[in-house]
Formats: sequence, structure tokens, C-alpha cells
Amino acid sequence: MLADVFALYLKTKNFHWHMRGPHFRDYHLLLDEQGSQIFAMTDDIAERARKIGGTTIKSISDVSKHQRLKDNNDEGVAPENMLAELREDNLELTRNLRSAHELCDKHNDVATASLIEVWIDETERRTWFLSEIVSVR
Repeated sequence: MLADVFALYLKTKNFHWHMRGPHFRDYHLLLDEQGSQIFAMTDDIAERARKIGGTTIKSISDVSKHQRLKDNNDEGVAPENMLAELREDNLELTRNLRSAHELCDKHNDVATASLIEVWIDETERRTWFLSEIVSVR
């Protein structure tokens, strides 16, 4: 989960930095806001993992070994494609968060489940915003 969140953070910032076009300012600010929210999740995820006896990622190469979300290193991605890709990544993250929540329920880990519920809500909100923009096109 932590690797996926870092991967999504980096992709969101990548697209934030490379946004262009007539809606530049709005999209640039939206992705900056979303990137900050995603980055804020990383510390909570890592600390929760440590609290329950787990380990965390240790490097960028460790992220790449464990992430399920795909990177995008392409040059010149169209703004609409950036937003659509981020929407799909957030949808996938929501599915993964829901699976983790089910595992928490199975093991009666209410503290982790509670955190995951907040992250699901935040991820669904990001997906909603991105979906509204992409569906307009």
C-alpha cells in the first residue's frame, strides 16, 4: 500500500509539473492539492505498519519492487490523458484500500480499518474531481 501511495504521489507531482494548456492553472493547482493529500498518507501508512510490527519501504527502488500502480515516464502527455490516468490510478487505489480494509476486519484491526476508511473517502473524492473534469471533455 505504501509503495502504491508513493507511486501515485510521484505521478501526480509529475503531471502537476508538466501540465499545460488552456486549463493549466486550474489543473496545476488541483494536482498540487491532490499531491499534498496523497503525500500526507505516506507517513500515516508507514507509522501504522511499524506500530503493528511490520516494515516499510526503504528507497525508490523498494517502491518500484512493490508498487502495483504503473509509472508514466512519457514525454508530452496530453492534459486530458494525465487526468484520466490519475482517475484510473485513484480507482485502483480505492480497490486496494477496500481489500486492505477487509483484511483488517478479518483480523479485528479496528485502528487500521479506521485509518483506511478516511483514505478511501479522500481517494474517492480525488476520483470524483478527476472524473468530473474528464467526463466534461
